[in-house]
Amino acid sequence: MTKDTHQHSFEPGALRNQFLIAMPSMSDPHFAHSVTYICEHSDDGAMGIVVNIPMDLTLSDIYQQLELDTNDISAHMAALAGGPVSGERGFVLHPTSTDRQWQSSIEVSEDITLTASRDILEAMSRGEGPEHTLVALGYAGWDKGQLEREIAENAWLTVPANQQILFHTPAEQRWNAAARHLGIDLNLISSQAGHA
Repeated sequence: MTKDTHQHSFEPGALRNQFLIAMPSMSDPHFAHSVTYICEHSDDGAMGIVVNIPMDLTLSDIYQQLELDTNDISAHMAALAGGPVSGERGFVLHPTSTDRQWQSSIEVSEDITLTASRDILEAMSRGEGPEHTLVALGYAGWDKGQLEREIAENAWLTVPANQQILFHTPAEQRWNAAARHLGIDLNLISSQAGHA
């Protein structure tokens, strides 16, 4: 017997700046019908932000918790449930900018940066933050080899990330929109027929 050559193997970093699209069969409540933006991927594991599950919490609520006065016109926007790890930590995804640096940022791609420092929220509360942002509480993390295994088991589809979906598509439409980039209609492969 020859070894199965269809085994998924990803070079370290290969999943960075990708969307992970949960397959309809995904039963984990944190990830059912989710799209996760992968910010970090290495030999040690992966880290991402779920970008399509709004919370019952607005930016205004977050500013209040941080005791920040606000005149941010997007303060009514819902924060996102970024994942099951460190749910009290805030993360801001925003377009990469050359004219403004934040204390704690990782440039995920040429186009998209993840910032986890208070200074960006302070600027946003004053209406001086990046033009487009997604604010999430918590993140998703995978141990060494775990995400690769889950992809091999068909728990996830992957597709290169897309600013249009991140910043200009309503949260509840991101799951289908990301899959459409692969030419897939997730409703046609729904695990629960009739519940599409």
